[in-house]
Amino acid sequence: MAVKNKVQLITYPDSLGGDLEALNDILLKYFSDIFKGGVHILPPFPSSGDRGFAPLTYLEIEPRFGDWKDIKAIGENFDVLVDLMVNHISRQSGYFQDFLKKGGKSEYADFFITLNKLWENGRPVQEDIDKMFLRRPLPYSTFTIKETGKEEKIWTTFGKTDPSEQIDLDIKSERVKELFTAFFENFSRNNVKIVRLDAVGYVIKKLGTSCFFVEPEIYEFLEWIKKLADSFDIELLPEVHAHYSIQYKLAERGYWIYDFILPYRILDTLINRSSEDLCEYLRTRPSNQFTMLDCHDGVPVKPDLDELIDTKEARKLINLCLERGSNLSLILSDEHKSKDGFDVHQIRCSYYSVLNCDDDAYIAARAIQFFTPGIPQVYYVGLLAGKNDLEAVRKTGEGREINRHNFSLEEIEEAYTKDVVQRLLKLIRFRNEYDAFDGEFKILDSGKNQVWLSWKKEDKYCTLNIDLNTYKAIINFVNDDRKEVQYLV
Repeated sequence: MAVKNKVQLITYPDSLGGDLEALNDILLKYFSDIFKGGVHILPPFPSSGDRGFAPLTYLEIEPRFGDWKDIKAIGENFDVLVDLMVNHISRQSGYFQDFLKKGGKSEYADFFITLNKLWENGRPVQEDIDKMFLRRPLPYSTFTIKETGKEEKIWTTFGKTDPSEQIDLDIKSERVKELFTAFFENFSRNNVKIVRLDAVGYVIKKLGTSCFFVEPEIYEFLEWIKKLADSFDIELLPEVHAHYSIQYKLAERGYWIYDFILPYRILDTLINRSSEDLCEYLRTRPSNQFTMLDCHDGVPVKPDLDELIDTKEARKLINLCLERGSNLSLILSDEHKSKDGFDVHQIRCSYYSVLNCDDDAYIAARAIQFFTPGIPQVYYVGLLAGKNDLEAVRKTGEGREINRHNFSLEEIEEAYTKDVVQRLLKLIRFRNEYDAFDGEFKILDSGKNQVWLSWKKEDKYCTLNIDLNTYKAIINFVNDDRKEVQYLV
């Protein structure tokens, strides 16, 4: 199965209408010709936290969202992409609950990383922990085994609670490999075409390293899981937030990667009205990328843009984002902050809000995204030009809720009629249907207050020209009658 060079949607299973059946109805009613690249359904599985990212199993769908028939139905008209958290599973899963009860006697004991798999007698060494890229204060949680009453320390990379809700899986275990095989088999049976490997950078635990993207072991795992996916005709999308050089290594090996640099670059271009850094970036980036502006987390900053941005300039940009209602996710580990203390991991916001709800600026941002080589993804909040949901942040205390609003059928209908949304849909149709996007991409010479990009394939040719002083975007293209046509975006 080849990934289609068309626009994809990213959505939660319950964010457009309340469940998977409603999502399918909405896709068919409003967007049947829009998401020809497919639909990325954020985890629809039973989960105990992190809005789906702590799954109990991948063999079932959370009942309040629907069931596998609903996924299969969506897959009849759209290529479905789902996440597989290869690094961890929920502590509420049957596998871990059995281990909690029986400890070493559990048939699932080998699924998990007890500390004696790494340290002598299972005693953690602080010197080793200091070298790790930590996502929580300690990389393990302590549990009591019910049958013995003994404490057992288990590796947990992620999780805000203590003990963590997300328990790491031991990818060296043959039993875990059998589990992944069962998951892929089930995905294939239910029309899933693409699997995003979430948190794949953390799967290798090796003392003396950062325990993040450990080479060459990470490639050995990726090769194994790619062979597995290939056997089911499923494409893989590794998700790695890291220094861009790590991403590029994956791209060189032929993997799809996420362009986590582009959202910030476009934001910076539009706010500072200069295309210099964007154009320099577009000249050197690999093309086998999925592009995005917004997502369920935020606009990536560190470590994705390390060495690509001036932190003093970045602070000015981020302060403006904060003035416009954004909030921030910060780097925990001092070792991984910038030398001047700069520690912004992600800017959490609606992309429409961070551009000051300026329709022209927002459409210009999408036009740049769609003209950038790669597979464009549009997050459902961005699709409907949704604004910062500050009330949800206040209510939950979770900063990421700013860009996770659930739209009712009435809200979808209302948003659909907005001029900015209709302009976006027209632009998506052009990106999906114009043949030149399968051809050759060029960055044309322009002043710093302008973005000028082109695509050419045989007799089809199109250019995007954006005036950064006004945010007006114009596409010139050769139509089927071989006439040049101007399209005011």
